[in-house]
Amino acid sequence: MPTVMLDTYREVVTPEGVALHLPAAGPVPRALAWALDLAIRLVLVVAGGTVLALLGRSGAGLYAVLLFTVFWLYPIVFEAAWNGCTPGKRLLGLRVIAGNGAPVGWLAAFTRNLLRVVDVLPFGYACGLIASLADPWGRRLGDMVAGTLVVHVERAHVASVTPDVAPLNSPLPLLPHEQAALIAFAERAPQLAPARQVELAEFAEPLVGARGALAVSRLHGIALGLVGRR
Repeated sequence: MPTVMLDTYREVVTPEGVALHLPAAGPVPRALAWALDLAIRLVLVVAGGTVLALLGRSGAGLYAVLLFTVFWLYPIVFEAAWNGCTPGKRLLGLRVIAGNGAPVGWLAAFTRNLLRVVDVLPFGYACGLIASLADPWGRRLGDMVAGTLVVHVERAHVASVTPDVAPLNSPLPLLPHEQAALIAFAERAPQLAPARQVELAEFAEPLVGARGALAVSRLHGIALGLVGRR
């Protein structure tokens, strides 16, 4: 059976052989971040225009510079200089990175934002939305050309107590990578919601012979047995 990645995680293997799982963001959180950035930019334009209006005709040229800065340089400068985040993306826990997991550079930030003129066609970011829905990692056309990816920023989790379960012997022989997967589940499970733990544990129903919370408990027990807990 081929291995299928859950959700929209993109796996990238570094030259050192380290596998990175990048949680790609879909169109909905990206649209919300864009709306927040648009609101911020409109506030800046209105505030700046009000002040420049006091200068009369001499303020018209400065207002044109303000419009260019706010609507074109705003996303480029923030993404390249602020760790891939605009204010809207940071509020939504999103970040732009290079496709290989590296920080986004100036050229990539410029390219992906320049291509917005294509993504916005014919209206309402229709091209960008179609591309995002068709792409496995939610990339719009600008991301594809620039080689970038918008991901969810992993938040720090509060350390949780390991479930109080007894170590169990595996009822079936497990290959090394399967043992590693069970141990990784036990290590990461406290950081996941209970429903997500159940969803993942039920993939191992042939092994644990149970569903729901009991499947989670038995997986923890098998993982403890694999690491030598007694």
